[in-house]
Amino acid sequence: MRQPQTLLITGGAGFIGSCFVRQCAARGQKVIVLDKLTYAGHRENLDGVACELVEGDICDGALVSQLLSRHGVDAVVHFAAESHVDNSIHSPSEFIQTNIQGSYTMLEAARHYWNGLSGAAKNDFMFIQISTDEVYGSLGETGKFSETTAMKPNSPYSASKAAGDHLARAWFETYKLPTIITNCTNNYGPRQHPEKLIPLMITNALQGKPLPVYGDGKNIRDWIHVEDHCHGVYLALCQGEAGQTYCFGGDAERKNNEVVNAICDTLQALVPPASGHYSDQITFVQDRAGHDRRYAIDDSKAQSELGFTRAHNFESGLRATVEWYLENGAWCESIRQKKAA
Repeated sequence: MRQPQTLLITGGAGFIGSCFVRQCAARGQKVIVLDKLTYAGHRENLDGVACELVEGDICDGALVSQLLSRHGVDAVVHFAAESHVDNSIHSPSEFIQTNIQGSYTMLEAARHYWNGLSGAAKNDFMFIQISTDEVYGSLGETGKFSETTAMKPNSPYSASKAAGDHLARAWFETYKLPTIITNCTNNYGPRQHPEKLIPLMITNALQGKPLPVYGDGKNIRDWIHVEDHCHGVYLALCQGEAGQTYCFGGDAERKNNEVVNAICDTLQALVPPASGHYSDQITFVQDRAGHDRRYAIDDSKAQSELGFTRAHNFESGLRATVEWYLENGAWCESIRQKKAA
């Protein structure tokens, strides 16, 4: 079992990355965060966390190499990515640059660094490529994605993430760089950017704005709490086999309109409006181009080989998430202003 003491975490000021950083820091590990601090990465997400935050680009190979060598890094956990599907449809070039070129740069820097190691340091080094279930495309009414599902990405975002996964696999097969790929379903929890479904619905509802739901609202997603996802990634880092892929799901398939109505009901109970119901604000809008109908993950491999379990169920996790956003309105406003700027 590997026990990395010094980690380089890319995208560690983002939603999922900052959760992982917090978990590592709580274990007493040394964490170096490399984050470009775009609209989706925020210093505030790491307030009070013992880590070194380096503002920089994963496409800067010299910087990445310097950080690896200077800190004697034991493992790289590569969260950094452009991740919003709508943005990828309108501006795909940024996704190609970050998710493909950036992943290539990270892998090459890690390869050269790893080649210079010896003994236990070399044997225990690991590169974790964090990815998404969206690389697998869209499911029908039955079945689930697993590690053996063929990739069929349908958006510029998912295609760029699939390319990064292919690169990580190729660097293992060709250069023997120890890499692991993790694919996860939709995350939710504190500190998620308000452009994503759950925080968007919470913040819009509180401001009296429309709650936009794509198409007929019946697209299905499997939801996992961000803390459970990060726990799974750490299990893969410590116990996973190089060259393998591990999928993490939430066992919580919900239609989008079910999620939105659950948010409305939770808000109605916690902060009822002067009149009416938050669900009155739901508005169905034109469907997203190439909108995948259903995602679901079979994570039995992670359960059997890594001992992966989930600590959160969707209903209580969603309520806790709504409560966090109610208590952190200033955070949401500062994030919105940063994107607008």
